[in-house]
Amino acid sequence: MKFGSVPVEIAQGAVLAHTLTLGAATFRKGSVVTGDAVAAMRAQGVTEVIVARLDPADVPENIAAARLAAALAGDGLDVREAFTGRANLHAAGPGVVGLNVAAIDAVNAVDPMITVATLPQWQRVAGGTMAATVKIIAYAVDSAALDRACAAGRGAMRLHPPALRDADLIVTHLGSGGPVKVGPVIDRLARLGVETKVSNVAHDVDALSEALTRATAPLRLILTASATSDVADVGPSALAGAGGTLTRFGMPVDPGNLLFLGEMAGATVIGLPGCARSPALNGADWVLERIVCGVPVSEADIAAMGVGGLLKEIPTRPQPRERR
Repeated sequence: MKFGSVPVEIAQGAVLAHTLTLGAATFRKGSVVTGDAVAAMRAQGVTEVIVARLDPADVPENIAAARLAAALAGDGLDVREAFTGRANLHAAGPGVVGLNVAAIDAVNAVDPMITVATLPQWQRVAGGTMAATVKIIAYAVDSAALDRACAAGRGAMRLHPPALRDADLIVTHLGSGGPVKVGPVIDRLARLGVETKVSNVAHDVDALSEALTRATAPLRLILTASATSDVADVGPSALAGAGGTLTRFGMPVDPGNLLFLGEMAGATVIGLPGCARSPALNGADWVLERIVCGVPVSEADIAAMGVGGLLKEIPTRPQPRERR
């Protein structure tokens, strides 16, 4: 592609680099210079114009953006019509977005004029949410570079839709305590299409173990009246008493440090931190959303959440990070 100022006489067929208003007529940036545009320029005394002239091997920006977006899009992602060198990928429904980060990095390393920007890995989305945008910065890109980008990024993104449809939420109570706020937990699950059955038990190992055993959902959540502060505390001990296995206690995400993750009889068990009572983002969201969408979460996955794991302070936290 050649970019620069050319005499009006040879501008026809090139791409206009800047919007021109000539009398009553306006010719938009990015439009192809027509015979009428050339005539209008001459009538207004314009002798030169800045344009992009495509070489035979160049692919126009909209075609290039659409082609790369289609290559990137895996299951559950829709590509919208390209405009001004941009093609957006949108979620077809709720879920979490899975990325092949190395592949997307490879696409962005092919040519500075070829760019892909995405949501973070495992970001929760609703139907229609923009998950990525492909932008061809110039008015065209070399076809060989585009081919390399499409090959590098093929299938690099997909939507993981909800795989679970029901959950049991077991809430413990201390004798002198009031009701535990569970609305935000139910809302988190509802936005992914999960129906939640709530049960209330005493804050006691035996009572909680029995409730876990009675539960039938493939996802069993525990929200305790008092924060879980050790692997021998009520929540993890009840999981062990019900024949379950503790996968991980604690996570390097704040708020959310006191989460624990386990398994029993084929069901996933999540001990929710106290911050799950708030609707604000916390570490439990990152685990809960993936599990609901059928994405396994290992101990190593949780250990790797520390970078970016310092989240916004929640006003309702009983122990703020900083002294007031």
